[in-house]
Amino acid sequence: MATATGLPPIFIDAATVRSTLTYKSLIRHLQNSLPAATTSLQSPLRHTHNTSSTSSLLLMPSWSLSPSLPYTGIKIVTHHPHNSTLNLPSIHANYVLFNSLTGQTLASIDGTELTLHRTSCVSALASHFLSREDSETLLMIGAGSLAPHLIKAHLTARPNINKVLVWNRRVENAKTLVEKLRNEGDFVRVCFEVSEGGLEEAVAAADVVSCATNSETALVAGSAVKGGAHVDLVGSFTPSMRECDDEAIRRGRVFVDCDAAVEEAGELVGALERGVIGRSEILGNLVDLIKREKIGRRDSEEITVFKSVGSAVVDLLSAQLVYETLMKKKDDH
Repeated sequence: MATATGLPPIFIDAATVRSTLTYKSLIRHLQNSLPAATTSLQSPLRHTHNTSSTSSLLLMPSWSLSPSLPYTGIKIVTHHPHNSTLNLPSIHANYVLFNSLTGQTLASIDGTELTLHRTSCVSALASHFLSREDSETLLMIGAGSLAPHLIKAHLTARPNINKVLVWNRRVENAKTLVEKLRNEGDFVRVCFEVSEGGLEEAVAAADVVSCATNSETALVAGSAVKGGAHVDLVGSFTPSMRECDDEAIRRGRVFVDCDAAVEEAGELVGALERGVIGRSEILGNLVDLIKREKIGRRDSEEITVFKSVGSAVVDLLSAQLVYETLMKKKDDH
């Protein structure tokens, strides 16, 4: 549904992305479209360039070979981990969407907001297959810009969750997030609490553990994860980053969002190098789960682990949903 040639490209800012996407609609769109998209979309591994000793530039292109999905897109991302000291997000991004048949620029989309939604919805979609349906307690490790999106997406996927714990190295940030979630009132029957005790104690209480940090040292101790829990690892995207220890990987049935995770995620790269698991013990990716080609959760006692690093395919599908939803609204008016 790309626009006709000659129409000017549109700019879709963060507020418009927020008002256009819902977690439910994006989760459903990804579940319905990802299997076919993996065969029609070409997506090389992301380009990563160090722009300083601590900052980096990432380029994530993807293009369709199918006339039924006539899009080419690229996300341009900057990562400045020390931005927290400036009270700024560590990641900024822009997404440019083109018509793949004509090369015409269709839209420039706030890539930061798009990434927050697509990342959280990928985790929630994986949780649909990997966490227990009766999960009641969610632990959110990290209180950055991604945390509220992950919480809301997980609550959408698992409506039985009635308690959310937030743990952060800086407790005041966790308190701010909890207060924000309480005040929004979107989930009135959910109790939001700051976890001020030890992290292992919080992990042991959780049915779903979601972790979104820039940590290079393990935060989730596998020995603390209770039977039947699901561990969702979102933060790391380089071999030096790591959010859980080897024991969590060893104890869990491990799935990834895409095959690049095995090359990019420190938890998996390290575990494979140290012989903690073999390559065959990474059991499948998100598309395998959606297509039911791989079994997700088999019983109520096993531990599942989902590691995501993000993919250009999901970016393009998310941009498609935003763009086509807006175009439909314009046509309706």
